[in-house]
Amino acid sequence: MDNRVPLAERMRPKSLNEVVGQDDIIGDGKILTEICAKQEPVNIIFWGPPGTGKTTLARIIAHEFKADFVEISAVTSGKKDVEKVVEAAKRNWNLKQRTVLFVDEIHRFNKAQQDAFLPHVESGLITLIGATTENPSFEVISPLLSRSRVVIVKHLSKDNIITVLKRAIKAEKATKRVTAAAIDYLAELSGGDARSALGDLELALSLSRKVGVQEVLEAAGRKMPGYDKKGDHHYDNISAFIKSMRGGDADAALYYLARMLNAGEDPKFIARRMIIFASEDIGLAGNGALGLALNAFMAVERIGMPESQIILSHVVVALAKSKKSRESYDAYMKASVMANKTMGLPVPIWLRNAPTKLMKELGFGEGQKWEAGFHLDKNYLPDEIKNEKFL
Repeated sequence: MDNRVPLAERMRPKSLNEVVGQDDIIGDGKILTEICAKQEPVNIIFWGPPGTGKTTLARIIAHEFKADFVEISAVTSGKKDVEKVVEAAKRNWNLKQRTVLFVDEIHRFNKAQQDAFLPHVESGLITLIGATTENPSFEVISPLLSRSRVVIVKHLSKDNIITVLKRAIKAEKATKRVTAAAIDYLAELSGGDARSALGDLELALSLSRKVGVQEVLEAAGRKMPGYDKKGDHHYDNISAFIKSMRGGDADAALYYLARMLNAGEDPKFIARRMIIFASEDIGLAGNGALGLALNAFMAVERIGMPESQIILSHVVVALAKSKKSRESYDAYMKASVMANKTMGLPVPIWLRNAPTKLMKELGFGEGQKWEAGFHLDKNYLPDEIKNEKFL
């Protein structure tokens, strides 16, 4: 092997059988195996975390199709690059050869750029394979999405990464140089990213004859968690955080809180979501929760990090352990639906203001004597819906 080529590239699988950790899409009766077996071009959008093999799968499929594989990145390519690919595809078409266009990070192409190759995807001139770490339903234009199969590429487990590392160590003839503890730690640090794990392994091997945990630490340096404050990980973590509090699991709520804060999430964003949670999910079961959450926000705003972690953790535990009631929230949702349906219904005449003599003569506000207490015997809703109950 040419050692000038990065280890991750040298270890890239050449067939579906060599791919690790994607049993849901590879194997007898599974989608990618079937696509390759049938030899029928299918447009695919691979959606999954970094380092899980999306580019590798695209290359394998193109090889199985005996197609001309053209790879571009949405980060560095523009509309002109797409036009060049189209011209090459036309030449291939005349030679009865397929063209597979692989667009890495397709979510970074804007609508106009995606529109540029849509007609050629529709005509079959190009078989498109896109890769994205973001939800394609938000980032890929609907016409393109409707002509493609979205294939989810799973996050690699720690065991999957260990398998990849052991293969690489064997291929590098370095079995005696890397300790089992180092392999385990490399897998732990990778966060499910095989490319990252192999890069750290390669650097560790280049720095020392014997690779243990300390050598891995030196090679890897400090790694930030796989978290993008504007991407899916952001929404996945905050969703898990809220649902953990909703389910009363304070341990899980604290864990997701720590993940977000360690990744640099804005503590005020978290505190705002806690305010919403206090009213939406705790509601009438604990009327003090809203005040507690609001005070947490004000404290975070005034104190800042890292001390805000203490404040947030305190209130997160309190909210998670609190009794829950969505009665007021659910009642409002019902009232909102009814209000939208009946916006034209007149307010009962006795409830209306009567600022003029004419309005008083017409009966507006008649019978209002609030100083004597509430009118429990009167109907406050419009007559047409007077029997509706939302609570």
